[in-house]
Amino acid sequence: MNSLFEKQDSLNAPIETFMFDSSGHEFPVKPHWHYFAEFLYILSGSAEISCDDTASHVSEGELIILYPSAVHSIRSADSGLPLFAGLKFDPVKFPNTNSYAPSVSSILQYARSSGMRIHFTAEEAEALRCREIFSDCLAETASYLYGRDIMLRSQIYRLIMGIVRIWIDSGLNIDNCPINPEGLYGIENIAEYIDSRLGEGIRVSDIAAKCHLSYSGFAAKFRRQYGMSCKEYIERMRLFKAEEYLLFTDLDLSFISHQTGFSDQSHFIRSFKKFRGMTPNQFRSHKKQEK
Repeated sequence: MNSLFEKQDSLNAPIETFMFDSSGHEFPVKPHWHYFAEFLYILSGSAEISCDDTASHVSEGELIILYPSAVHSIRSADSGLPLFAGLKFDPVKFPNTNSYAPSVSSILQYARSSGMRIHFTAEEAEALRCREIFSDCLAETASYLYGRDIMLRSQIYRLIMGIVRIWIDSGLNIDNCPINPEGLYGIENIAEYIDSRLGEGIRVSDIAAKCHLSYSGFAAKFRRQYGMSCKEYIERMRLFKAEEYLLFTDLDLSFISHQTGFSDQSHFIRSFKKFRGMTPNQFRSHKKQEK
């Protein structure tokens, strides 16, 4: 399966939206897989979409979801070329939002193991408000307004919970889905654990233990998947979190460095300047001038 692997940039783009016009893109889409979940909504035409060992004929107005790590391909189902909108996202960036609902990553794992259907009719897609959701996500992606990431996540949560309700009506016992992902961590979703603890003094050895791997085995697998060491990933995610504070708040650097897990303000400033080529204050001023 390695030869089919398509690497996604979960660090910089945990959510991707796109419009795919098969008349202007390389088509058909060859078999491939990635760690992202992918939702496709057909706007016109129809497509033959294969996911693992199952092929679905997906027509205009219909929705199909592709599980993380599933090998999938897309080709035309008739003489016309399909036009479809897509949402692709890293499910580990969608943790529990309350005390009873499982994380999105856990839900997708559970639904897949339970054999839930992934193809939804035009009537079901309309009830899910797919046209509105995909349109809003494309519009949010095109702009970079305050709360953009929150708006995108809220629309994806909205769509996923609508699908879960359909699955429940079809017999899925959601009560058997693990609420707490403890013990479910693997190299493909350990980022969920890391992201929830960025403000703490987390150690790579503890993270490796969560994956039930030796330090060296974990380090090698992590680098293969994320293209950097786990230590580098943690610092990069702390810097991205700090950027949000700098862009959308007036909080001082001492507070930001504490909230993002840096040992002190000086460490934060040095790391930020090395990463962005300017100090946090210079970055904040530069972005304000661009608006």
